[in-house]
Amino acid sequence: MAIPTNIKTLFSGDVVEWARIEFKETWDSAASLKTVCAFANDLDNWGGGYIVIGVKEENGRPVCPLKGVPLEKLDAYQKDIFAKCKLIRPAYTPIVGIETYQGKHFIVLWCPGGESRPYSSPKTMAKDNKERIHYIRKASNTVEPSDDEEKDLFQLANRVPFDDRINHQAEMSDLNITLIQNYLKEVKSSLYEKAKNGDFTEVCRDMNIISDLPEYTKPKNVGLMFFSMEPDKFFPYTQRDVVQFPDGLGGNDIIEKTFKGPIQQQLRDALKYIRNTVITEKVVKHPDRAEADRFFNYPYAAVEEALSNAVYHRAYDEREPIEVRVENDRIEIVSFPGPDRSVTMEGLKSYRVSNRRYRNRRIGDFLKELHLTEGRNTGFKKILDALESNGSPKPEFETDDSRSYFITRLFIHEGFGKDLDSTRVKKVYENNERSLSEVLSEVLKKSDFEKAEKIIKYMEEKGEITPKEAERITGRSAATVRRYLNMLVGTGYIEAEGNTNNTVYKVK
Repeated sequence: MAIPTNIKTLFSGDVVEWARIEFKETWDSAASLKTVCAFANDLDNWGGGYIVIGVKEENGRPVCPLKGVPLEKLDAYQKDIFAKCKLIRPAYTPIVGIETYQGKHFIVLWCPGGESRPYSSPKTMAKDNKERIHYIRKASNTVEPSDDEEKDLFQLANRVPFDDRINHQAEMSDLNITLIQNYLKEVKSSLYEKAKNGDFTEVCRDMNIISDLPEYTKPKNVGLMFFSMEPDKFFPYTQRDVVQFPDGLGGNDIIEKTFKGPIQQQLRDALKYIRNTVITEKVVKHPDRAEADRFFNYPYAAVEEALSNAVYHRAYDEREPIEVRVENDRIEIVSFPGPDRSVTMEGLKSYRVSNRRYRNRRIGDFLKELHLTEGRNTGFKKILDALESNGSPKPEFETDDSRSYFITRLFIHEGFGKDLDSTRVKKVYENNERSLSEVLSEVLKKSDFEKAEKIIKYMEEKGEITPKEAERITGRSAATVRRYLNMLVGTGYIEAEGNTNNTVYKVK
């Protein structure tokens, strides 16, 4: 068998958190079996973990040079692993793979959260031992649970997270081999070669996206979400809706775009659309220095993390899409339901959140492998850091007492003003040699630029224009001219000064 990631990724700790990886120089059944049991119990729905054999560790990190497992011991270790894992109750067997890295061999035990928890393991390997313990993970340690933790574990019995459940309405044909191959190639998994030429069912079983009963082979929900062309066939409204209000909430224009398909592709397509049609950079020059100020209306990294978190944490058994609402002065990302009750209202207001238990234990792992989201409990920090670096206002996070919804609210950079029509603004990279016409020809649609070209040329020469002057040179009505001028103000390069009856439009 092979693991659905690559061993270099495990050694880096960038995708799978260190707390979910345990390094061992040799296979020690007395210690390692307890960790297998703890990962299988997956008390906090973290998605289990990995044991890498052949690596010396120090403070939970691999020590270089890497040692590896001697070739002559690989077979004996594997036999003993499978024999000792039979002592876990109820039955549980990790996925065991041989990985080669830097010319050395390693045994990797992938221990995903089990479907029949709670699991127990013998307290010792002594023949007369009859005591069994429901081991759990606390941070990076395998420990015996307290009375409250053991009670909590029993309450979770047979409560498998939705994304890790078997879908009895689906068939193996609903999984797309091309999507699976593309994923494995992207994350550089050793399973990729097997996916090209090997048995399809075995590959899916190695990825833990199907049931493990040979007589009843069905996809799991997470497999259908990532590797089905039509996941909404099984999970209605599994989609991303981006709704733009260019004239404000009370305006007549509403631009809607819906993204469907595998959830990772939905996320990427929605982010690409937002980056191309919503996010724009502004350059502000100063007469007293050569350096210009550059900033975005919304930093892309903050939007990416907020939307990725919504994909990670939403409930896919609820028939509600994730909605991105783009208004003149903010972006709101709405998902259902809200966070776990371990996330307090005070924590949301102070941006200090530590989510104990995760709704989807498998979705997060796939998203992190694709570098579409960060590690656990790091999303808020990434959003805050991106906003601070851009000079943007702090965000707002909102839910209600019943945790029925969650809103992430990002506010526009004050340098853009509240009247910015972000749906028509594109990125502009300006330098001192470029004329206003050249800049606005890139900012505006071609048809809009042609309508306002006479006004733009006049302002290029004079530096400003009044509505009456604009009416005269264009031959258009007052209402039409006002619309053109407001459009130019929306680019961020023109500003309006004065009151309604005596307005002058100037080049910034």
